[in-house]
Amino acid sequence: MKLFSRYHTLRVLHRHPIGDKAWFAITRRIALVQALTPTERGRLRELSTLFLHAKIFTGVQGQAISDEIRISIAAQACLQILELELDAFAGWVEIVVYPGAFRVLRESSDDAGIVHEEDNALSGESWSQGPVILSWEDVYRDSFTPCPGRNVVIHEFAHKLDLLNGRANGMPPLHPEMPIKEWTAILSRVFDRLRHTMEDHHTPHINAYAATSPAELFAVASEYFFTVPEILNKYYPELYSQLMAYFRQNTLERF
Repeated sequence: MKLFSRYHTLRVLHRHPIGDKAWFAITRRIALVQALTPTERGRLRELSTLFLHAKIFTGVQGQAISDEIRISIAAQACLQILELELDAFAGWVEIVVYPGAFRVLRESSDDAGIVHEEDNALSGESWSQGPVILSWEDVYRDSFTPCPGRNVVIHEFAHKLDLLNGRANGMPPLHPEMPIKEWTAILSRVFDRLRHTMEDHHTPHINAYAATSPAELFAVASEYFFTVPEILNKYYPELYSQLMAYFRQNTLERF
């Protein structure tokens, strides 16, 4: 099975390569890619090639799918699995791209049982066994004019990693050498600390959206891990260490 998998990988890389001109023209503008070593960039290109062969991009509301869209999304998504495997993004095939923020209407119930309708504008969303949905306006901004602690591609694809265990709960499938109790205890402490910070009307050191749920904590922490690891390591060193063990990357060394 491994031999077949390797043969299939080589076949895809040979028959469906990303052209040099497009790859270098786009990725040289993405700071997260340029921070990698030459060896890591080569590995990222291979993963991105396999990713683009396995996934379908669909533009909606008139959004055309260009090489810039496909490569910038693939490269940043695959950055997270650089030391993992492409199987980490298994079980779904589609990436839906809107021109800008898209509106989602949902119902929610308050403590009194009254149902409310919420109309939210989103920059990204991940569905269980369904597509990743992204706003190209936000992807473009985060890719080429990055803001520390913010990257919608990393955020939404972190949810996909989380969902591999069946539901988004801040618990992606951990490596055998990673104790589940330690991961759970550390994320719980960070989550409680964030909630208490918000309740005391103080500003947290990372995006307050992380206090929404354990799933959002994992996704937001992943954004910081790849874009500004020094902040995550300074204020939440145990969480940084857990993410370093999970992603098998030491992003602090890159910066």
